[in-house]
Amino acid sequence: MNRLLLPIIALATMTFVGCHNSSASFPHEAADPTPLTDIDKQTWERVPTGLNALWGSADRIYSRSIVPQALSDSFSVTAWKGEKVSAQILIWSKDELRGVECSISDFKTDNATLRSDIAQAHFVGYVLGDKSDKSCLCGRPNGHTPILQADMLDNVHTLNIPAKSVRPIWITINIPQDAKAGTYNAKVKLSHSGWGSTTLPLEVEVVNETLAEPKDWRFHLDLWQHPSAVARTEGVEMWSEEHFEAMRPIMQMLANAGQKVITATLNRDPWRYQCFDDYEPMIRWTLYDNEQWEYDYTVFDKWVEFMMSIGIDKQINCYSMLPWGDCILDYQDKRSTSTGRNRTVKAIPGTAEFEAMWAPFLVDFAAHLKEKGWLSKTNMAIDERSPEDMDEAARLIAKYAPQLGFAIADNHNSYKRYANMRDVCVGQKQAAMSLEEIATRRKNGDISTFYVCCSTLFPNVFTNSEPYEAELLGLYAIAYDYDGMLRWAYNSWPANPTYDSRFRYWASGDTFIVYPGARSSIRFERLIDGIELFEKVHTLRKKYADTPSALEPLEALFVQMRALNVNDSSYNWPDFIAKVNQTINNLAR
Repeated sequence: MNRLLLPIIALATMTFVGCHNSSASFPHEAADPTPLTDIDKQTWERVPTGLNALWGSADRIYSRSIVPQALSDSFSVTAWKGEKVSAQILIWSKDELRGVECSISDFKTDNATLRSDIAQAHFVGYVLGDKSDKSCLCGRPNGHTPILQADMLDNVHTLNIPAKSVRPIWITINIPQDAKAGTYNAKVKLSHSGWGSTTLPLEVEVVNETLAEPKDWRFHLDLWQHPSAVARTEGVEMWSEEHFEAMRPIMQMLANAGQKVITATLNRDPWRYQCFDDYEPMIRWTLYDNEQWEYDYTVFDKWVEFMMSIGIDKQINCYSMLPWGDCILDYQDKRSTSTGRNRTVKAIPGTAEFEAMWAPFLVDFAAHLKEKGWLSKTNMAIDERSPEDMDEAARLIAKYAPQLGFAIADNHNSYKRYANMRDVCVGQKQAAMSLEEIATRRKNGDISTFYVCCSTLFPNVFTNSEPYEAELLGLYAIAYDYDGMLRWAYNSWPANPTYDSRFRYWASGDTFIVYPGARSSIRFERLIDGIELFEKVHTLRKKYADTPSALEPLEALFVQMRALNVNDSSYNWPDFIAKVNQTINNLAR
């Protein structure tokens, strides 16, 4: 992002709009487990009395307990029409501040005004996480050093800030698609009851280029949803009308990020209790006499229709023919010789039970999808299973429901074994798919993406990741010509995510990227920044298709990135990302 050092603009007469809709109290936060050094304590003593506020970097996470350094009294950013951009302000004081509020003026240029409500500001909440460790992989032991991380974008209107503490404010600015190009100026006012206010200038250059609406983005975003977690945190009955209404705002956030895929479950918990909340089944399996099966698709249909109604409608990925654990499936036994009880069966690939369970389901499911008009966009999805097991699943799909697609999150380079892979997602730490392979798959109408998980220390979207890492993932997709990315998961929340982002032995924040109550995060906002970067590159490639030489400086950066080790956290990636954005904006101008 571009920054411009300017003197602080004095507060003039203007109309301010509050940054939030709620006036609830800020939730309780943990004590900072990292002790202050003597130097840190001495620095606090030198802080001026009252409210201090300056612009920080949206690339960085700031401590709640240490006086922030290297800040600026002004901020400037360049944006496209239709783009959402991010910025960060730091407030700190050695005295307690009560009733702190933030408001933003209209954005004005010589011949145009953008209303103040295109901008929102959120006090950033701190959650417990764990310190990053280069030796860590999945399955690492517990006992890592706890840390306090700024991440959650809360919806409170006012906040009391304790003495000798820092509070970030995250600013998002949604540029209207019909905005006039030009350089706009606004003012951000930070006030607190009884102590006056401070004003910071904000400059936004809107270039004469337009970003498409999220529903039309080509980036294939696949963040796995977890309905059960919403039911638990909202205290509503699973699959009730209240449950669907509680899911609406948080799933709308996902749709607004350009999500393409609906995550559906074919049976109970295909990941076998790897999350705090079980995945409840969306399809009920019932066995009657003469080995006749009946499948109740009521919940599945309601879930898919609900997600489509908010704009997530490109693809349905159904998990899983190969559940984690012992391939356990649940069903209700209503044969005359049974008591009608619920039963479980191990359906191990390669056994008679596997085909006996899945063959009738595949036939019936394909017929149901055809009736609903969803067959062409539905995939039987499998997550990180062995090539041998996937061979069996692929064989049954081809035999009993060849119209169904096949999707995998692949950590074995298994995708080359199958011809009907509509959706292939490879682990980022594996050897990347070749540009030629991706081009061939795209020509055939197939999707090729990558994923990061707990085994990818950097770049990632943990709560201990630096914010720029999320944008770097979008840049990685561009450089390697992927169609997008997958991440487990969107909202698989631990017991109390607004307080503690850790869960079992996964890296902190690994299981979610947004918070209950439809609260975003720094990580999620920066991931959207990376997706928008992806979209802008493809827009410019289309614009300059007849004059490709104009794109040479931009394409050279992607060649350079492929020659670098993206997993090297010591490289100056923020500077590299800034160069890409500057080159894009120069082309847009």
